[in-house]
Amino acid sequence: MNDNIITVTHNKKEFKLIGTAHVSRESIEEVKNTILEEKPDMVCVELDQARYNSITQNDTWSKLNLSKVFKERKGFLLIVNLVLAGFQRRLGNQLGVTPGEEMKTAIETAKELNIPYSLCDREVHTTLRRAWARCGLWSKCKLLASLLASAFTTEKLSEQEIEDLKKKNELDGMMSELSNYLPGVKAVLIDERDRYLATKIWASTPPVTSNEEQNKKIVAVIGAGHMQGIITHLEKLASEETNKNTEAALDELNKIPPKSLFAKAFPFLIPAIIIGLFAVGFIREGSEIGFAMVQQWILWNGSLAAIGAIIALGHPLAVLVSFLGAPLTSLTPVIGVGILSGLVQAACSKPRVSDVQDITQDVTSIKGVYRNRITRALLVFFFSSVGSSIATFVLIPMLTGRVVG
Repeated sequence: MNDNIITVTHNKKEFKLIGTAHVSRESIEEVKNTILEEKPDMVCVELDQARYNSITQNDTWSKLNLSKVFKERKGFLLIVNLVLAGFQRRLGNQLGVTPGEEMKTAIETAKELNIPYSLCDREVHTTLRRAWARCGLWSKCKLLASLLASAFTTEKLSEQEIEDLKKKNELDGMMSELSNYLPGVKAVLIDERDRYLATKIWASTPPVTSNEEQNKKIVAVIGAGHMQGIITHLEKLASEETNKNTEAALDELNKIPPKSLFAKAFPFLIPAIIIGLFAVGFIREGSEIGFAMVQQWILWNGSLAAIGAIIALGHPLAVLVSFLGAPLTSLTPVIGVGILSGLVQAACSKPRVSDVQDITQDVTSIKGVYRNRITRALLVFFFSSVGSSIATFVLIPMLTGRVVG
């Protein structure tokens, strides 16, 4: 008996769930052989449209418009995507297996047999935005730190260690650790996706007519960590009480939670505090202290943003824009200095064809990240933003001390 394949039957629907490691040779063969032997009515895979495009289309990154990314304020989202892609690619490089190859194999095998297939995962952008919305400020800092640490880790895993991730006790330990570290993110990345995948798999199943004697057979290729969660939710969907409107359930899981009143007000609150401190300085302490506070603001905010751009080895003009732009952009919630510095970096050091072709490999090492002009622009965006943010939070108590001391 193969512990990686579990069969669940509900209401004349037979679900054969294949739990895979996403960078495992054994998983690839297991998926192909199961589909060939079972010849199911439907094949479901744990992919969304964007990830499907990335593993099936070689020119996906060639369509990237870096300037548009910055203008639409999606720089952090792109960084997270690249970090996750780099982490999985690095594991794949160690084992000689392309990340997501088992999903691609499932689709290709289904096509060869003329079996319909369904992409059953939630869009990664939606998942990341819902996870981000669940995090408080401290959790967001922990999440960013964790992602950056995983991006440049030198730890190597053997193929056997990857296969060991399929074992239930190993997965339980991992899920428990993640739950304790970032419970909000765990709920979105694991619990919600279990529910979403199960609902999409159920909804993708060919309808069963009352006079059919044979079960509809569905093969679902999923990450091993989702196996038990999906089984639980399939059982819930099979009951009359919950199996009412799967589309409504999917729509609910695709919604981005609205920001709280504080979250909406926060981007305006910080500039209001700074401007208020300037006003108090001029009115109570006189123009000399008031101008000294403004000068302090410009030098600290501009300098730390510029240092961030320098750390990213940004173009001199991007460094200058960081210095000049940070003191102004920090006083408005409309635009951040990273958007300006990133745009200037992308314009002054335009990405080459090789940068597009090599990006997924370059993000697996610090040297590659700095060499690639796309990721270099993202570094300028990130570090100049961080520098300006640090200056802002350091200066608030410093300026306050000058007017109340």
